[in-house]
Amino acid sequence: MKIKLDLHDVFNRGGEIDRALRSAIDEAVTKKATLVEIIPGKGSGALKKRVLRFLEQKEIKALYHRVEKDSKNFGRVFVHFRWK
Repeated sequence: MKIKLDLHDVFNRGGEIDRALRSAIDEAVTKKATLVEIIPGKGSGALKKRVLRFLEQKEIKALYHRVEKDSKNFGRVFVHFRWK
C-alpha cells in the first residue's frame, strides 16, 4: 500500500506542512503502508529541505525504515516502512 502526499497546496503555510506530513506518517503506521510518496515540488528546494528536516526528527525517524530521494524527479521523496 502506498500513501501519496502532495504539498503544492500548503507550500507556504508552515504549520499545515508539518500537520500534513505527520498525518501521512501516522496514516502509514496505522494502515501498515510500505511507502509514503511526498511531493514537495521542484521550486527552490526549500520545501524539500523542510520535509527532510521533518523526517530527521528523532520521534519521526523511529517510525520508518529509510528515506529515498527520487533520482529521476528532484521534487519527490519516498519514505519506506518495513513491517514485521
